[in-house]
Amino acid sequence: MVKAVLHFRAGAGFQARLAERESDWLRIAIVDEEDAAAFAHEMRDADVLLHVLKRVTAEMIAGAPQLRLIQKIGVGVNTIDLEAARAHGVAVANMPGTNSRAVAEMTLLLILATLRRLSELHEATRVGRGWAIDPDFYDRVGEVAGRTIGLVGFGAIPRLLAPVLSAMGARVIYTARRPRADAGIEWRPLPDLLAESHVVSLHVPQTPETERMIDAAAIGRMRQGAMLINTARGGLIDEPALIDSLKSGRLGAAGLDVFVEEPAHSGNPLFRLPNVIVSPHAAWLTPETLNRSLGIAIENCRRLRDGEDLLHRVP
Repeated sequence: MVKAVLHFRAGAGFQARLAERESDWLRIAIVDEEDAAAFAHEMRDADVLLHVLKRVTAEMIAGAPQLRLIQKIGVGVNTIDLEAARAHGVAVANMPGTNSRAVAEMTLLLILATLRRLSELHEATRVGRGWAIDPDFYDRVGEVAGRTIGLVGFGAIPRLLAPVLSAMGARVIYTARRPRADAGIEWRPLPDLLAESHVVSLHVPQTPETERMIDAAAIGRMRQGAMLINTARGGLIDEPALIDSLKSGRLGAAGLDVFVEEPAHSGNPLFRLPNVIVSPHAAWLTPETLNRSLGIAIENCRRLRDGEDLLHRVP
């Protein structure tokens, strides 16, 4: 018997899908991220941790003596204490590609909503002031067509986005460690991409090399009034520098699905700015993503049971 613990506030639909996947060799316990006592109890005899967002600490790993696999439901493993996992002989695996389409769609949504300042239109319309908005407001909105959109990184998500944005009339450029022969769009070094782009969208993992890559100096290279989109990791951005640039008008707006501190709290100064559109690290979260993710998770549980090589094991 393999016991897996899902550490996530799962909705009724996801719980039903999990129940369907249980079998005579697999049991899945579901624990809300905020229920520390229930989590500690379930992890005492768990073989697999199905990790979503809440950070996996060395203490959590030490409290699970039978744990053999931390299976990330998603791609980024910066929320897992990898050193502690290695020290306890616990394998770590992720799921590249399972959430790419959902994140690409949310990125497009944030680009469009930010360009059109949708949150301000939404609020004004709800209170009956839709036609009373300051006419100068419409000088600060715009269309995708005719703008340069810079994609930072060129993995699965930017590859989905680029042709859609191009079809909408944007000039799309990208940066990565090196140019890709099959990209189909122009490569730029990061400083040049920042300087050319009307919209900059981040699509790289958070590592020591990329942490705070968008700091005050990087923002200073961007176009006056440019827009910043982040559906990757909050730590890619120096949030105080971003806040200052949005207040001053150096940047026109930002669309953010991720934050330095998560879950994001109501006191985050970004949430008081009218030129910021936010969502709670939910770009990946669709029933379709969860279905794809469950398939890999269950397969890795089976491989763990049978002593086979794991899919997408993290070195």
